[in-house]
Amino acid sequence: MAGHTQSAAAIQLAPPATGSAAWRRFRRHKLAMAGAVTILILALGSLFGPYLLPFDDTYIDIMQRFAPPLSGVHVLGTDELGRDILARLMMGGRISLAIGFTAMAIAMAIGIVVGTIAGFYGGLLGAALMRFVDAVLCFPAIFLLLALAALIEPGVLSTTLLIAATAWMNVARIVEAQIRSLRERDFAVAAEALGSSDLRTMFRELVPNAMAPIVVAATLNVAKAILLESYVSYLGYGIQPPVASWGNMLNNAQIYLTSAPWLAILPGIAITLAVTSFNFVGDGLRDALDPRMDIR
Repeated sequence: MAGHTQSAAAIQLAPPATGSAAWRRFRRHKLAMAGAVTILILALGSLFGPYLLPFDDTYIDIMQRFAPPLSGVHVLGTDELGRDILARLMMGGRISLAIGFTAMAIAMAIGIVVGTIAGFYGGLLGAALMRFVDAVLCFPAIFLLLALAALIEPGVLSTTLLIAATAWMNVARIVEAQIRSLRERDFAVAAEALGSSDLRTMFRELVPNAMAPIVVAATLNVAKAILLESYVSYLGYGIQPPVASWGNMLNNAQIYLTSAPWLAILPGIAITLAVTSFNFVGDGLRDALDPRMDIR
């Protein structure tokens, strides 16, 4: 993940790619297109799929406990309580993807504000903000997340906020570097000379010109958030049953790895597909939004 973040930070913004050129470069990135299609399928399946199934994710069929995949009406089998695995995967996808996107949005908002202020003003304020960012980055995200999760009642909202609180620092570093490089450009100097306020200059002039690495970082942050949710739910600090998420489905499957391996394999595949797809899309956006990149 760190490598992808560094790649996002390395994108230069002059001249920006036009929409048609960026889309053409993105389409030529086969892995990114495959990732985008996979994300679309996962999102649509999670959103609409449960309405097409004869069972919901909480329906218990005690006579069908541990039914293997492709057994009758249970396409992907059932769990230890007889609940339909496909229904739980779809409902779990709603939770995991919603947490991923929401945590990304919150983390991006915090990171953009902190990075923009630090890059625009620089000096003592900028140094203090970035040293705080560096200090927080010294703690591995998963350990920081688990330490915070242990102090707060687990749930969807608290898990989302905790993930966002541990994911904004890299965004702030990317944005700070971009704003600092744009701060002395002619268009920014001209805006200030014409009487533009600091707030307007930062968020109407500078931030829009730094959107390429921000978009890439946002995509990669969704993958990171999904993975972090899976970590904390797997360890029992995240989403709590009976609400399904891909992470707590893995947690519940631990003791059945030998007798019913599909209980762990199927949510594991869903997590892998989602995280890998978002990373591929991030790579594609990095190349598409950087006019110096030429995919052959």
